[in-house]
Amino acid sequence: MEGGQQRLFDSAEPERTVITVYTDGACSGNPGPGGWAWAVAPSGDLFGSGGERATTNQRMELLAVLEAIRSIGLEGQRIHVVSDSTYVVNCFRDRWWVKWRRNGWKNSQRQPVANVDLWEPLVALVEQGDVTFEWVKGHSGDAMNDLVDRLAVAAIPDR
Repeated sequence: MEGGQQRLFDSAEPERTVITVYTDGACSGNPGPGGWAWAVAPSGDLFGSGGERATTNQRMELLAVLEAIRSIGLEGQRIHVVSDSTYVVNCFRDRWWVKWRRNGWKNSQRQPVANVDLWEPLVALVEQGDVTFEWVKGHSGDAMNDLVDRLAVAAIPDR
């Protein structure tokens, strides 16, 4: 290239679309009945939600992310998950799951990892695709976070 410029990337690979999805889980009591929701930014027009009669807030947070990725799909796109759950975001940011899996899905206290039935398929999807995570403070005026919070609460059974 002229002037000593270098190619920074190979343009032969098509650029992937980035889809930003907000996720949230909610419980009425913990444990108790709970709901989960996801919505694609910026409009929230594409969304999903559901609930369970007996669950925990952490399970609902995980299920929201799992269902979002399953519903959106990984083919030809990047998914950027925005969540107010440090449980979810820190697991991927700090790669807790790598040690959990290496230790037979046991935590640092050698106890079974909670919610392994959700962590295993979620980790498998994240490994297959191009998925990133970002934490957002809950109830802080972020319109999309507020939307998925309302959807998750509305999905709680018997409300």
